[in-house]
Amino acid sequence: MRIDSHQHFWKFEKEKDAWIPDEMSVIRKDFFPENLKPVLERNKVNGCVAVQAAPTENETKFLLNLAKEYEFIKGVIGWVDFTGDNLEERLAYFSKDPKFKGVRHLLQAKPAGYMLQPQFLKGMEAFGNFNLTYDLLVLENQLANTIELVSNFPNQKFVLNHLAKPNVSKGISKKWKELITKLADKKNVSCKLSGLLTETENFNWKPKDFYPFFEFALEVFGSDRLMFGSDWPVSLAAGQYSDTVNITEDFFKTRNEIVLEKIMGLNAINFYQL
Repeated sequence: MRIDSHQHFWKFEKEKDAWIPDEMSVIRKDFFPENLKPVLERNKVNGCVAVQAAPTENETKFLLNLAKEYEFIKGVIGWVDFTGDNLEERLAYFSKDPKFKGVRHLLQAKPAGYMLQPQFLKGMEAFGNFNLTYDLLVLENQLANTIELVSNFPNQKFVLNHLAKPNVSKGISKKWKELITKLADKKNVSCKLSGLLTETENFNWKPKDFYPFFEFALEVFGSDRLMFGSDWPVSLAAGQYSDTVNITEDFFKTRNEIVLEKIMGLNAINFYQL
């Protein structure tokens, strides 16, 4: 089974979605499951994990409601306030839905030290009681703190989004490589091969531009902790859905069929318990 471990849905609202810059005007519109379903079918992808794109509980409810209606949405990564007084109550509420698989915060928009503040750490500790996963949306300058965070919670399952958004056009930097290596040493951390199309300058790229990043990720995370993610519809600013599939598949099919099956679906199924 092939699973897209990372995509989004939204009803576009100019104020709410102000994070979408002018150069991504192609995605300044609604994207719903009926838009994605035929795309998945054409690319022989059997299901997906819908990830929050707005830091509200309404976003979590929106995605869970879509998942009830559309069987191919296998799991939802929502948002819950880790600093709220009623965190455990809210997690218990959402956990009643079997498709609620975890939480993501927009940490990339926070100061580097935010994730190590006592209130956030207290929230992460409480989160650990619910057998859920945590998606890490961070940048390179936050990786040192991310390593400390995941070290504090060795039994919590984490997954890095978008390889911490390296500048693909400039190639692998020494600092990024060192930090990703240290993060990958933490066996409770997996990694999504997602979101890289839009980390290119002026969205100009060739498939081979991504291969060094895939090669390095495979080296440090191994074939059991990597998963394909399209980052649709954000990725449409830089290419087609088929590009995200083909780039990943063309690289990993040069290994062997088992590795390819893990990256393209089995690892996501195991990580998120789909």
